Amino acid sequence: MISIATQEARSHLSRFLNEVLEGEEIIIKRGNTPVERIVPLDKKTEKSPSSAGQITSGSVKLSDA
Repeated sequence: MISIATQEARSHLSRFLNEVLEGEEIIIKRGNTPVERIVPLDKKTEKSPSSAGQITSGSVKLSDA
């Protein structure tokens, strides 16, 4: 597992996505607090596009920007 800051994720996203493609899990932190986890999609998810990108939390607010 790799743990990185948000700025590092923003600056080197392509590199980290390549790491994920190789099976690595990436934790993105804001300060010392983990806020996101990037993991490779499993084969079940790839075959079932309806579940890919599914929102599993309560409400989501989108901005126009």
